[in-house]
Amino acid sequence: MTAAILAAAMALDALLGEPKWLWSRAPHPAVLMGRLVEAFDQSLNRGDARRLAGIITVSALSALAIALGLLIQSLPLGWLWSLLLTAILLAQRSLTEHVTAVADALRISLSEGRHAVSMIVGRDPDQLDEPAVARAAIESAAENLSDGVIAPAFWFLIAGLPGILAYKIINTADSMIGHRTERHEDFGWASARLDDVLNYIPARLTALLIALTTKLSALKTATQDGPKHRSVNAGWPEAAMAAALGLSLSGPRAYGGEMTDDPPMNATGTRDATPGDITAAVGVLWRVWAVTLAVVCVVALF
Repeated sequence: MTAAILAAAMALDALLGEPKWLWSRAPHPAVLMGRLVEAFDQSLNRGDARRLAGIITVSALSALAIALGLLIQSLPLGWLWSLLLTAILLAQRSLTEHVTAVADALRISLSEGRHAVSMIVGRDPDQLDEPAVARAAIESAAENLSDGVIAPAFWFLIAGLPGILAYKIINTADSMIGHRTERHEDFGWASARLDDVLNYIPARLTALLIALTTKLSALKTATQDGPKHRSVNAGWPEAAMAAALGLSLSGPRAYGGEMTDDPPMNATGTRDATPGDITAAVGVLWRVWAVTLAVVCVVALF
């Protein structure tokens, strides 16, 4: 029944996305998770034993998420609440909308494109030219396909509602405290490492799905270039998407005014990225979603 619930949740997410009328009146579960992570950060991220405090934080967050998932599943109509919450925690529709918004804005003007892409990436947008804005949107599409769609679906299929809730809260923690800053170097270590573990299989599965829905040679590019990325996981879907579109992604980028020396994904893709490439990337997102849904339905049947 877990697979059947997941299939229905994927369809519901794709159909409705994140209704503004609802989340303008109530806090999104991701927002609540963020507040919980922030509370742990404010209360425990101090003193000399910050790495231990971070391990305690990750353990507590995971335990709370699993306990909540088990409680919801045990309620009357637990399958329905699981379906609705899972649909909320999946991000296929919202991801495609945000990425499409960058293409639409970039077709109007560079400044509009910079503003739109700043909503979905952490790099400095002010110095980006049109191809760089397009590349940033496509990179975000590839990475968030793994983090926001395939990984949550994978962990729901493995462990039901407790699995997806635990994944999402650790992923949220990583996005908030997992960066290597002076404040979070030690405290965020556990969340960053656990997030790497939880995304290890989904990231590579995402690269495989991109290759299966575009061209198989994209998987070879992912296996060659993915390990070069500074992230143990993000490079795999990025490299696969780069090869699928015939572009070069990643490479040196500016964060907080400082340039990185990241290697390119699919260095043979030398042409400039365009708004049309963003649209093509969104098409890949939907093809991967469709194949994933088909696989989940087959699992549900058998």
